Amino acid sequence: MPSKIRQIALGAATALAVVNTAHAQPDDRAGEQTSIVLVHGAFADGSGWRGVYDRLVAKGYRVAIVQNPLTSLEDDVDATKRVIERQPGHVILVGHSWGGTVITEAGNHPKVAGLVYVSALAPDTGETTAQQYEGFPAATEFVIDTQSDGFGFVNRDKFKAAFAADASDSDAAFLRDSQVPINMAVFTTPISEAAWRSKPSWAVIAREDQAFGEGMLLHIARRMNADITEVPGSHALFMTQAQAVSEVIERAARETRQQAGETTAARAN
Repeated sequence: MPSKIRQIALGAATALAVVNTAHAQPDDRAGEQTSIVLVHGAFADGSGWRGVYDRLVAKGYRVAIVQNPLTSLEDDVDATKRVIERQPGHVILVGHSWGGTVITEAGNHPKVAGLVYVSALAPDTGETTAQQYEGFPAATEFVIDTQSDGFGFVNRDKFKAAFAADASDSDAAFLRDSQVPINMAVFTTPISEAAWRSKPSWAVIAREDQAFGEGMLLHIARRMNADITEVPGSHALFMTQAQAVSEVIERAARETRQQAGETTAARAN
């Protein structure tokens, strides 16, 4: 089935529905609650998910945020699995940027029902993260300063333009100054089994994302046969486009819930 590409107007990113959280859970997936687990990427931590978190919690979802150490793929996957294990019912696993590589491996956990990639990487089985960049233009604005110990930061002077161009100056500065460095060796670690090969996936792509060469994110999403949504915004869309990202996560929860219901009904017949 071809990928569906949705265009979201800039104004939609500022709309927030007010919902009484005392209502019944909206995420009853064939009799089981569906939880949301959010996984941050490189050069950031989980606090950038606050807007997404607030919106989903307001809708009655149970939401958990992973704090990746960014020291190795194995360490980040283990950190994500620990959070998945704590959630009731099934899980929609969401990853931003490098977090997409993490959920591609961690998403094989049996609790995971679907994957949402937010301007994210998604290697195939046996592929490294670095290999996905091959054949695409270099992201010249996204300059990484690698330290002598092998850990990298986004260049301070380039940070706003490269990472958070659509954020306010103060928000971009906070992201810049609270960076979590990543062990650059992680990009050469292959995936053992790509979860998107067996589980449904959705992709939210920021049109002005300067972290990737032109066409790279769409290529990645189409290869997964993901349900694709394009939004205006920078690499920091997990923060600046929280409403749009939340809507895609909710759709993933609804559609996996519906699919589970249909499967249950078919088995009953």
